[in-house]
Amino acid sequence: MEALIRKLLSELGEDPERDGLRQTATRVSKSLRFLTKGYQEDPAKIINGAVYASHSQEMVLVKDIDFFSLCEHHLLPFYGRCHLAYIPDKKIIGLSRMARVVEVFARRLQLQERLTQQIAETIQTHLQPLGVAVVMEAHHLCMMMRGVEKQRSRAVTSAMLGSFQTNQASRQEFLSLTQTTLANL
Repeated sequence: MEALIRKLLSELGEDPERDGLRQTATRVSKSLRFLTKGYQEDPAKIINGAVYASHSQEMVLVKDIDFFSLCEHHLLPFYGRCHLAYIPDKKIIGLSRMARVVEVFARRLQLQERLTQQIAETIQTHLQPLGVAVVMEAHHLCMMMRGVEKQRSRAVTSAMLGSFQTNQASRQEFLSLTQTTLANL
């Protein structure tokens, strides 16, 4: 990867051997490996170690899960917050594992729409809850730094599965619990 990055620097008109760039290929390589470490992580392994029996059927919500990802179209960052909820059916998951599921998928080259759906489907598959809801709101540097150059725009995506899709009361409860956060992002 370092050779490719040095070649990229040369193609941009830079000298990869000048003082400020001598270690750039190494730093960028390490950075990209960290930012895409989700490819080496298995969501099933993260979840399976923290699933517990429960009789609760009340919503479990973790709000304001910060995330950072890279847009697969331009390799530029997008970042924001994720709100993730589910309604248990005999099983619950450790709360920190919910944030780790977000992290696994965010640390891949992504589209926000797919990221939102992957998180919801993973929780649905592994917990088989009555419903799953995910809302993500993000700033995309590919829209802020280039192209349309709209610095204050935010993309909002959602995925509603099970009772969040079919039961208006569950959906509304989730949206009302996350509303104040979304307004303040």
